[in-house]
Amino acid sequence: METLKCSQTLSISNHRVFSSDLNEHGTVFGGKTLTVIDDNSSIAASRIARIETVTASIDQVNFILPFELQDSMCTESYVSGVGSRSIEVFTKIIGEHLKTGKRFLGLTCFSTFVVTDKEVVLPGIIPDSDESEYVCSGYQKRQDERLKKLLEQEKFNKNISLKFPWQK
Repeated sequence: METLKCSQTLSISNHRVFSSDLNEHGTVFGGKTLTVIDDNSSIAASRIARIETVTASIDQVNFILPFELQDSMCTESYVSGVGSRSIEVFTKIIGEHLKTGKRFLGLTCFSTFVVTDKEVVLPGIIPDSDESEYVCSGYQKRQDERLKKLLEQEKFNKNISLKFPWQK
């Protein structure tokens, strides 16, 4: 089986926080952050699949510290696990106070992508740093939890009405 190192899937982007990125609390709007995550992590997923992938979920988003005006957001994403059709991508966003140079961990999350071609055989992934070794070591547990949640979500979805709210 073909394999790739985590570093071969790494996608990095940087963004300076401007006033148009802020919410009423003076911190980066969560929706803006989710867009950054999805954009960056999709590149990591594409680097292992080399075919079209679609976002299945953005899981376990942990907002740790807020990003504020004049901070930079350095987003790093890499593949942290591979299933038969699914790709788990780990993303972290490191903030930097540009006036002081102080760096901080602002966010971590996992995203899941699926390949659209059911016949494709995805390469395996090999951790190649202390961080990726730790992150990848929890993949099977996270995968099992996602499968359980997916089954629960399917049951939940069957009980959601599609009628117009004013119809009884």
